[in-house]
Amino acid sequence: MIYEQVNSGSRTRRTLTGAARVLLELRIDGPLVIGLSLIAAFGLVVLYSASGQSMPTVLRTVARLLLGAVAMLLLARVNPNFLRRASPWLYLAGCGLLLVVAAMGRTRMGAQRWLDLGVFRFQPSELMKLAVPMMCAWYLHERPLPPAWTSLTVLGVLILLPAGLVAIEPDLGTAALIAVAGTLVIVLAGLRLRVILAGLALAAAGAWAGWSVMHDYQRKRVLTFLNPQTDPLGAGYHIIQSQIAIGSGGVFGKGWMNGSQAQLEFLPERSTDFIFAVIGEEFGLLGLVLLMMLYVFVVGRAVYLARETQDTFARLLAGSLALTFFVYVFINAGMVTGLLPVVGVPLPLVSYGGSSVVTLLAGFGILMALYSRRKLIGS
Repeated sequence: MIYEQVNSGSRTRRTLTGAARVLLELRIDGPLVIGLSLIAAFGLVVLYSASGQSMPTVLRTVARLLLGAVAMLLLARVNPNFLRRASPWLYLAGCGLLLVVAAMGRTRMGAQRWLDLGVFRFQPSELMKLAVPMMCAWYLHERPLPPAWTSLTVLGVLILLPAGLVAIEPDLGTAALIAVAGTLVIVLAGLRLRVILAGLALAAAGAWAGWSVMHDYQRKRVLTFLNPQTDPLGAGYHIIQSQIAIGSGGVFGKGWMNGSQAQLEFLPERSTDFIFAVIGEEFGLLGLVLLMMLYVFVVGRAVYLARETQDTFARLLAGSLALTFFVYVFINAGMVTGLLPVVGVPLPLVSYGGSSVVTLLAGFGILMALYSRRKLIGS
């Protein structure tokens, strides 16, 4: 029980039990943490199989999850006023780091995305997943809503600048997520329908113009999305093998570590971007449904916390963080099943990754900080 009754003379009062008191002191939300923990635990089980029973890979993931959990716990105790004041400085620092990456970043697999700090490598683009929505929420905090055209122009620059710097690394997946995180803040601010339609038209025009500056492999991804069979042994290989893996799993799956596509290494990137297909092959439709139910629970709880926050900055930022998590899941599941182009977005808390795991949990820490402060003020 969360509460217990204490009799004092003729009065009866309710006090928090030990577990609830600890959660309140840590400023964390119990249901949200439970949902995230269940997803992470399921992800470790799948990752062990997808990585070819590589225990070092699992242990590295556990270490990153623990680091992310520490970041979440620390950020959950931060005052939202401090977060609001720090937003422009964090944004400027992130843009500066992206410029450093462009000048002297570490190149890996044809992409210049990392800063080598000696002890570890760091992707500044991951920082911008938090900095951009924080900056947009900060800008709109004391301005009339819905935003006017002047504000929309400024917000567009604030979003497109870091997204463009990330896109030229090249990393279209992360650039798209950064743009989505900032755009969600604007939509939650009460964007009018005609403005949304105008934005979609501009996005379509920008996509047409951007086709000429895309790399060859990026163009192939788009063409392969339209018809994977045009290059079954090249650009279409990933999605064809992914669809085979998911389809062969059926309803109940082939069993843990018994998936032929994954274990015989037909499925590329099976421990990172395409781990969703491993789940479908080994755990079947039931495994995918279970995972999606956990994701829906986390997103629903996060949206509830966002709705209960105290001011414009908190509501816009918390709402963006909650919905961006849903976008991560939607894009990964969509690209693995062939409904969306392959853009290299990991499955949250399941795919093998480093900076993305820490950033994701840090975002939930910020969300809980925004909510817990509201509860203290309202008590």
